[in-house]
Amino acid sequence: MISDQGLRDWNGVPTSVIADELNRAAGMSASIAPISTASRFVGEAFTVNAMVGDNLALHVLVGQAPPGSVLIVNAGAYLGTAVWGEILHTAARARGVAAVIIDGAIRDRAFLKDSLTPIFASGSTPNGPHKGWGGSINDVIQCGGVAVSPNDLVIGDFDGIVVIPRKRLPGLLDRCQRRVLSESDVLAKILGGASTIEALGIDVTVIDESLG
Repeated sequence: MISDQGLRDWNGVPTSVIADELNRAAGMSASIAPISTASRFVGEAFTVNAMVGDNLALHVLVGQAPPGSVLIVNAGAYLGTAVWGEILHTAARARGVAAVIIDGAIRDRAFLKDSLTPIFASGSTPNGPHKGWGGSINDVIQCGGVAVSPNDLVIGDFDGIVVIPRKRLPGLLDRCQRRVLSESDVLAKILGGASTIEALGIDVTVIDESLG
């Protein structure tokens, strides 16, 4: 488990900076978008594979979720049936989860949009789920095109979600904080009159410029 202080240390680090430091390969697809106005969270992954159109495993998941965890659901990216709504979200909030991420559809969007517990999903539909077709809890899954293992560090904001494997954590926070400072320097140069090419030191010799 990552300590509370270890989680707080990531507050304020943008997901875009983390994704850049992880070779632009840690961010979930843009299809997983914020549903709630609250979007910033940091926590450890608690995962579920659900059968398409079925949310039985999600009810079990919510009952077992540790406080502060991030519930990550692989619902097959299916948008024809919602697997999450007001009832499950209320239960998740009561458990003290940090955020909910659904690779699939939700419903009760009017309720979810005002939630202080961030929720991200692929879309919404009024069609409700079935129950009874099983699933698996706390396995390695995929969500938004990214592999997620139990207890991976997951961070979200309005840009989206990044997943940090535990083996990639050593030294990463320091690198991200240095990148934040570096980008602040770039912005200062631009505000001082430099072009983006000058401020970023971009090699543009590969561009063919028309003489006409």
